[in-house]
Amino acid sequence: MKHTIQALVENKFGVLARIASLFSARGYNIESLAVGQTHDELVSCMTIVVDASDERVLDQIKKQLNKLIDVITVTDFTRREYIDRDLMLIKVFKRGNGKKSVDKIVKKFPARIAEEKKTYYLLEICAQRHQEDEILKELKKAGIKELVRTGRIAIAK
Repeated sequence: MKHTIQALVENKFGVLARIASLFSARGYNIESLAVGQTHDELVSCMTIVVDASDERVLDQIKKQLNKLIDVITVTDFTRREYIDRDLMLIKVFKRGNGKKSVDKIVKKFPARIAEEKKTYYLLEICAQRHQEDEILKELKKAGIKELVRTGRIAIAK
């Protein structure tokens, strides 16, 4: 089961390394990680997505996170209402079905053409994870030249 955990932490060096080591020490791969400063420059928000079937170990990780001196709060969104998004930047070839696929994506999903060059379109897509799978399936038909994505960010409703 995928768990989305948010940790508000003090904006100091070394905090990310200590938190990541908690997950790796217990054999959990962090599937997604996004870290950014909040409205308070002294506080950063970490959104961590981990695939963990053992709830007891995950509860232990959350307790260990709360014990870290630089951690302010830990929230597990797994059983709460929240909104999450990822950002993708994708270069799609113009040849073949490129124009048709890009038009379809821009009309159907939260996407926009950020830049158009001679040989490719650069799309900016801010979507939910399930939408991303549909988008990528469509764009693979046209040919993806390059793709980068952020980690997931989330906020409670």
